[in-house]
Amino acid sequence: MSACVPTRATDSSRTKRIHRPHSPPPPRPRRFRIAGADVSASIAVFLIALPLSLGIALATGAPLQAGLVAAAVGGIVAGRLGGSPLQVSGPAAGLTVVTADLIHRYGWRTTCAITVLAGLAQLGLGCLRVARTALAVSPAIVHGMLAGIGVTIAVAQLHIVLGGTPQSSVLANLRALPAQLAGLAPAAVSVSVLTLTLLLLWPRIPGRVGRLLRKVPAALVAVTGASAVAALTGLSVPKVDLPSWSSHALAGLPEGPVLGIAAAVLTTTLVCSVQSLLGAVAVDKMAAARPGLTARVGRSNLDRELLGQGAANIVSGTLGGLPVAGVAVRSSANVHAGAVSRNSTMLHGVLVVIAALLMVPVLEFIPLASLAALVMAVGIQMVSLHHIRTVTRHREVLVYAVTTVGVVALGVLEGVTLGIAVAVAVALHRLTRTRITHEHDEHDEQEGVHRVHVRGQLTFLAVPRLSRALHLVPHGSHVVVELDGSFMDHAAFEALQDWQNTHTAQGGTVELTGRRAGITIAEPGETPATGAGTTPPADADTPPTAAGCRCRPWTPWRNHQCERPPSAPPSEKSEASGTSDAPGTTGTAGTAGTTAAPGAPSPGAPSSGAAGTGGPSGHELARGISAFQRHTAPLVRGELARLAREGQSPSQLFLTCADSRLVTSMITSSGPGDLFVVRNVGNLVPLPGEESGDDSVAAAIEYAVDVLKVRSITVCGHSGCGAMQALLNSEPGGVQTPLKRWLRHGLPSLERMADDSRPWARLAGRAPADAVEQLCLTNVVQQLEHLRAHESVARALHRRELELHGMYFHVGEAQAYLLTEASDAGVFDHVTDHVTDHMDHMVDTEELRSPA
Repeated sequence: MSACVPTRATDSSRTKRIHRPHSPPPPRPRRFRIAGADVSASIAVFLIALPLSLGIALATGAPLQAGLVAAAVGGIVAGRLGGSPLQVSGPAAGLTVVTADLIHRYGWRTTCAITVLAGLAQLGLGCLRVARTALAVSPAIVHGMLAGIGVTIAVAQLHIVLGGTPQSSVLANLRALPAQLAGLAPAAVSVSVLTLTLLLLWPRIPGRVGRLLRKVPAALVAVTGASAVAALTGLSVPKVDLPSWSSHALAGLPEGPVLGIAAAVLTTTLVCSVQSLLGAVAVDKMAAARPGLTARVGRSNLDRELLGQGAANIVSGTLGGLPVAGVAVRSSANVHAGAVSRNSTMLHGVLVVIAALLMVPVLEFIPLASLAALVMAVGIQMVSLHHIRTVTRHREVLVYAVTTVGVVALGVLEGVTLGIAVAVAVALHRLTRTRITHEHDEHDEQEGVHRVHVRGQLTFLAVPRLSRALHLVPHGSHVVVELDGSFMDHAAFEALQDWQNTHTAQGGTVELTGRRAGITIAEPGETPATGAGTTPPADADTPPTAAGCRCRPWTPWRNHQCERPPSAPPSEKSEASGTSDAPGTTGTAGTAGTTAAPGAPSPGAPSSGAAGTGGPSGHELARGISAFQRHTAPLVRGELARLAREGQSPSQLFLTCADSRLVTSMITSSGPGDLFVVRNVGNLVPLPGEESGDDSVAAAIEYAVDVLKVRSITVCGHSGCGAMQALLNSEPGGVQTPLKRWLRHGLPSLERMADDSRPWARLAGRAPADAVEQLCLTNVVQQLEHLRAHESVARALHRRELELHGMYFHVGEAQAYLLTEASDAGVFDHVTDHVTDHMDHMVDTEELRSPA
């Protein structure tokens, strides 16, 4: 040891070498690289954007170069600064009507200034972080606005298709249409018909050749084909005229009334922002369908997206371009073409710049009638039948219709304002419209029972009708009050409680039920007591709880979670139930937590209804069935009768573990006829084959896919899975019990987890708690692979008629996780409470369904 000390003290170079490895190596200069997928995607988007940008500029009456400026700025500026890396921005059809009206009123230079001011407003909204608030607009209003804009575009462009000139408003265009039809130009009509024919037929070319040809955008084929035919046949039609860039008009100071300019800025900001934010959400959904893409690019930051759109509008307006917004059709093409970063969006903008500078002679061969036909087709597609069916199903067709007509007749801002007013009025009408009925059925199971049914929200406006219905109930009778609503204000609560106390004091009984069986009226935080205003029904197996609800029909669930009998000590435990003394639970299954009505038998006493059951568990089963027949069966009898007549048609196959803690209907909020459920130990899907397979599971999969035509299959694992624990502890050899033979189907999951070359499946935000949880997650991913090996599943996936989903349920957290990435690893993300249903119907914004 002493010989080493002088050496280290005197050899300074060695000392430096000892300490140097702890310092990080000098960073290498980072080289800019563009993935090949981004290059090919940018070309595909460019080929779509070029004709559409010219067509939208033509439809607005702006200089044609303005469309190219907006496309280039949207690609480069919004692509670089925006919060949605894969969304492509540029001139959008949804802004056509707004821009055309501004140009007509204030001229082109002032319109550019309004675009700049709208960009500044978007920057302000982005800084205030209010992007999520914009998504709260009713889908009926958004779709009505887009439909109104689509109608306006289609009617205006029809005049150019027929060889004429559009008027300043929809009504003027409709009045001028008969004269236009009388003097139509055959050459323009021929070019337009050819364009529309190619747009319609190109995506429908069948076979392998069709799949190859469809890689070329239909919009490009339609415009190119019409231009070539017009040039070769010598048709005399107006064509694109791009003047020199030196004469291009830039933005000027806004000129006009202050209120008018302010309204124009507000309208432009509203339409640009809503369309861009909805487009960003739609892009996230499309990206999630591609394995690994969301993990690479991340989810959209909507506030940053507003900032990027605002910056793009400032630059576009300053350079004399159209307003910029996210464009669904180009974004969809970008994702489907394989883009993996924002470089594809930016490169598409660079290609537009190159085309605007070098391809002017080629662009001037395009007939205006062809561009008008292209934009008219986009406008028609904005009136989506899918959206109309959706708003009709949700009883919001009035809001949709008023918004559409308002946009067509009055303008975008006026139409949206009318739509919001009608939506508020409809909401208030639904809040105040409450149906209250009184029925007396002498043949009911409970002889002479009176039923008061309240459908809707119970507010002070409904108190007079409620009092009249309750007044019809005779003294001393048994009453069932069914509250079919989610809200009750204080006035209605007091009225119902006062009547209830009076009725029970006169010898009557009252049973209060709701959408969830057994809802009991109570003030927040109040613990209702039996007899104090509420008389329990004769069956005492549904006691009120401290939370003001009766837990039924799950008897063991009720006994564990509802109030503990005062006489039962906390440490009491039942050998029969097998449950532990967790805080707030009882151990005696079937007896604890029940309160007998006067004169009722003791919960633990033998019952004639349980004859032959032979024990507490059998007695509990009979009581559960009896409770179902009395309380749940009347609620579901009509639906079950319909299912018995029409047969089952579930939309999902749900394959999960046999663990008793997984209540599939509860964690999926489903009912009779919704799920085709297959349960086995470990939620395993054996590979197909006579030797290695399992006919039971394979038969269920085949029946669900080929006969029931389910649209999705979900494999659901869970925490604390005993099968996975047994698989981890299994040793080769030994006696082959049925359980061991079954668990051999889980060995691929064990091997997958042990394979160091594969990344582990994981939960979003945290690592697995232990090896059992790791195997539970890995097993879900592995069983999805096994599913794909089944012939019926493979066929349905190939036809795009089926989706596969992975799910993990953490029992202790009562938290569900969905497999968000179908990569080799698998990432399970939270299923949040604030998923907005209307976002599913906002994917098809503006041009998403266009022929392009």
